[in-house]
Amino acid sequence: MTGRVADAFARAREEGRAALVGYLPAGFPTVEGSVEALRTMVAGGCDVIEIGLPYSDPVMDGPTIQAAAQQALDRGMRTSDVLHVVEETAATGVPTLVMTYWNPVERYGVERFAADLASAGGAGLITPDLIPDEAGAWLDASDAHDLERVFLVAPSSTEERLRFTTEHCRGFVYATAVMGVTGARESTSALAEPLVARTRAVTGVPIGVGLGVSNGAQAAEVARYADGVIVGSAFVRRVLDAGDDRERATKELRALTEDLAAGVRRG
Repeated sequence: MTGRVADAFARAREEGRAALVGYLPAGFPTVEGSVEALRTMVAGGCDVIEIGLPYSDPVMDGPTIQAAAQQALDRGMRTSDVLHVVEETAATGVPTLVMTYWNPVERYGVERFAADLASAGGAGLITPDLIPDEAGAWLDASDAHDLERVFLVAPSSTEERLRFTTEHCRGFVYATAVMGVTGARESTSALAEPLVARTRAVTGVPIGVGLGVSNGAQAAEVARYADGVIVGSAFVRRVLDAGDDRERATKELRALTEDLAAGVRRG
């Protein structure tokens, strides 16, 4: 079964490049501010969008994304607001995933969340703390609503684990090539390319790499071996640094996205 995210990766591959996947939390800096920011990222060249569902215990997120999510929560961000941001972003035509810890989905109701996400035009979920072994309810709900599901693999994953995880992925496989929390880094990880090679040996599903890419040069480096380059903290940092200056945030987001989009085309 293919879907919108898989199709976006296929189009990028036909163009001889990696896909650019951009992340921003919903509700940051505000609900409508996040919609504006995400549309700017789409206009700048993102092929796929990840919308974060802010959560009060983000154990896998670095300080930049934690700060953004906390701002959203402090302003009363609700799951219904996340779905609104999904709907507004998906209306651009770019495949739109939600990235979320599993607890908020369980609280909302797995079947209800899947139905509402599909109704909003969402393409599926990235679930960093959910493994396929424990994802029975989500596997059923995603099948029922034709949603893509993205699970994570890591440098510590065994071949058996890589095979099992990728068998349950639709859209792409998320290769977390840095051990530890998320965040932009000054250099890319030496663990990334071997992880992609090991993952590619067991699956034909596209592989996206997230490891703290923050500029076009790093994007080009990752694009040499990955099917997709995932960028989160660098986008969030631009909005954080702009503070209440929305014009500055828009300008810097557009410039960063265009730099990254050029980078994935150089890889």
